[in-house]
Amino acid sequence: MPEALLLTATQISTFDGPRLLTKASGFFFARDERLYLVTSRHVVIDEPSAHTPDRIEIELHVDEVNLTRSIGFSVLLYHEGKAVWHQGSDSGGDIDVAVIELDRAVLPPSANLRAFAPVNLEASLGDIEVGSSLLIVGFPLGFHDTLHHLPVVRQATIASSFGLRFQGQGYFLTDARTHRGTSGAPVVMRAAAPNDDGDPSLPWKLLGVHSARMDMRTRDQVQDESLGLNCAWYADILMTLTDPDAAVAQPAVDEVAQPPD
Repeated sequence: MPEALLLTATQISTFDGPRLLTKASGFFFARDERLYLVTSRHVVIDEPSAHTPDRIEIELHVDEVNLTRSIGFSVLLYHEGKAVWHQGSDSGGDIDVAVIELDRAVLPPSANLRAFAPVNLEASLGDIEVGSSLLIVGFPLGFHDTLHHLPVVRQATIASSFGLRFQGQGYFLTDARTHRGTSGAPVVMRAAAPNDDGDPSLPWKLLGVHSARMDMRTRDQVQDESLGLNCAWYADILMTLTDPDAAVAQPAVDEVAQPPD
């Protein structure tokens, strides 16, 4: 069996009807009895690039022993003219995270997945040091173990003060080599000590949701390499987006979300 961390992530394919549009990353988050799919908001809608899928498909393992067995599970993005995902904002503006609740009753009974939980979130931002080692679990350029349907892991470090919102936005920076297709991947750090309330097979802190690479618009494309920096939105937004009593944004069909550059 693989590490449970690899079973938290799933590849997302976006569609406009039968037409495949893009590939991205996502992961599972559970709160109480509810199960959610988490990804970047620009995966489900992106006006600047005219990216407006009407459904997504995620890959699910359906055998706890034989990981070569998987299915594509389709999720409609709109119901009666309303988006099914939740998105949020804070004092810094819109947050590039989307959460979709999955109906456990319609998932395959044999679905083999792992989900982060509130206990995996970091309670104190000041306890995380700059330069700390991280992992980003995803599907860069769609690359993965196509036989066992598992993601790959890239190493990263925290590149900005974790206790301060970078430039007033709701994200921190990571230093990592990333590619298209990684949007929506979980950004995790090994927990310093096990948590008695959590899943012992997931000794990880969920720190963020990878969103996009950062670069300088003024960079000389010939002389200067890419910065190699990325933005990761703080994962504590998931507590708001999965709170059934919270007032979170749920856009209509004609509303659009603005992803970062």
